[in-house]
Order: sequence, then structure tokens, then C-alpha cells
Amino acid sequence: MDAAPFKSVAYAAIEPGPRLIVLGAVHGNETCGTRAIERVIADLDGGRLKLARGALTFVPVSNPLAYQLGRRAGDRNLNRKLGPTDAPREYEDHVANWLCPLLAQHEVLLDLHSFQSPGVPFVLVGPTDNDGPLEPFSQAAREEALALRLGVGRAVDGWLDTYARGVARRRTLLAARPELTLDLDPRYGIGTTEYMRSVGGCALTLECGQHDDPRAPDVGHRAIVNALAHLRLIDAPDPPPAQRFEGLHLADVVDRLHAADAFVKPWTSFDRVAAGELIARRHDGAAITAPFDGCILFPNPNAEPGAEWFYLAQPHPRLTR
Repeated sequence: MDAAPFKSVAYAAIEPGPRLIVLGAVHGNETCGTRAIERVIADLDGGRLKLARGALTFVPVSNPLAYQLGRRAGDRNLNRKLGPTDAPREYEDHVANWLCPLLAQHEVLLDLHSFQSPGVPFVLVGPTDNDGPLEPFSQAAREEALALRLGVGRAVDGWLDTYARGVARRRTLLAARPELTLDLDPRYGIGTTEYMRSVGGCALTLECGQHDDPRAPDVGHRAIVNALAHLRLIDAPDPPPAQRFEGLHLADVVDRLHAADAFVKPWTSFDRVAAGELIARRHDGAAITAPFDGCILFPNPNAEPGAEWFYLAQPHPRLTR
């Protein structure tokens, strides 16, 4: 593995305060977070920003091998099935063994990403407070307050619930089609934010825009500075919460099962669909239609067979204003 060493940049103020960590390039072809982090580091080192309290850590490139290769993953998707392991086999296992303990040293995570198809920036938030078995949580109010101040106008929740349903569907499908290669591990949906919540923190994923959108680094930079102000890590006014905000709940994930599975048109994230509307066709001609009125998220026409192909979301009153 001829990749750069793992690198973090840490700042600590004299005065106590929250501990924030910001990640870039969890997926190696999503570079807007790296560029945004580099700008904030330059602002701090140049004195244009001053850490007044607390601790701040940046990981500009979370997955050095994938970043070096200019692709989403090295050996596998770092943002799936994330956790330390005593028997690392793939490159991302080594990343996890370094990154997970670093996450656990902090209280708040901001993870900066981008997406393949055109679309507008949005934030992924965790579950509401609950004591259930899947993702127990007690800091929803803290996440929601920060989400409203990152400078975007839309939030999506329901990630891990949707993955659990997807795994259940895969088990049924594999019983009928054993030739398929599908991940059946219920931990498959655990990424950086889910891991952060599991060790007592709170976390947001900010999707800053399309991979190549020149405005995406600006979205990430603004979000970092707004987070610093909201958490009182810098002496700046708390950004006002967004006055208009759309809340959506992930309700389904659809896997691509064959290389000839194809969308019926070039969908983009948040394209609206009506119940019964044709979205795609399987290689054998079988139709995939929308099960409800809602919208499409993360459509990936280049998804590998056996991987998630697109998501479906519904309007949700949480955070809608």
C-alpha cells in the first residue's frame, strides 16, 4: 500500500470548550472538504480566525489511498461498516483503526462530502432521541441546532433505518438468487457519523454539492466557520438558523443487481417522483417504480452490481420550517 501517511491538524485553546473534528475526503474523489479545510487551516495559521476556546481537529484527507487514486475507495467504501478491527485486511481497515480512536476523542463531527449527480447541498442528520437497539441517541437537539446553521436549506434523516431495511431485503433476494454478491452485515450502514454517535458524540454529514462544482468548497468553508461560531470555538456571533428549511426522511434504498440495470432518464438528487412513476428497468425489463410520492437521492448510474443504486425519501415535518 503505497499511500501517504495518515494526517490530522489539531488546535487547542487555553479556555475549555467543545471538541470539534472536521473530516474531508472520506471518499477520495470528494475533494471539496479537503479544499475547504485547507482554507480554514490557512485562516487559523494566518490569524484571520482565532480559536478562543475548546479543541479543533482537521483531517483534510481521511482516505489517503483513495484520494491518491482519485476514486471513491481504496479497497472498499470507508464510510460503510466503519469500526476498529483486530485483524485488518483491507486498506480501509487500517484507516478505521487510526480514525475511530481519533473520532472518540471529540464531541462533535462535521464530515464534508459531495455527490456524483447534479443537485443542491444538504445535510444528513441522525435519528431523533431514542433508546432503541439500532442507533440509540440523546443529542438530537444539538445536531438539529447545528444543521440549521450550516448554510444549507435541506436536511435528510433516516439513514441507518433505511440500511437495515435494505439488508433485510438483500437476505430475501439472496435466498432466491444465490449467484449475487451482496453485503448482508447489518453494520454495513455504519459510517463516520454513526460511529461518532456510538461513542457518545453527535455528528453531521454535509453534502456540499456535485463533485466538480467549483462552489462546493465554498459551501464547506462556510459550514466550518458557522460551526465554529455556533459552538463558540471562535468569538463570532451565532449564525441565525435558516428561516426556510425542508426536512426529508429516507424511506428506501434500491440496489443495482446487474450491469444492464438502467435508469429511464438521468435523475438528479431531489428530483420529485409520484407514486407509480417509472424510475428504472432491470436488465430483464422489469420495471422499478416509485412506491410513494417523494424524491430521489444519490442516483448513481455507475453503481457496481450489488451496491446501492439510488435512495427514495419522503417529506418529513422534522426540521421543516
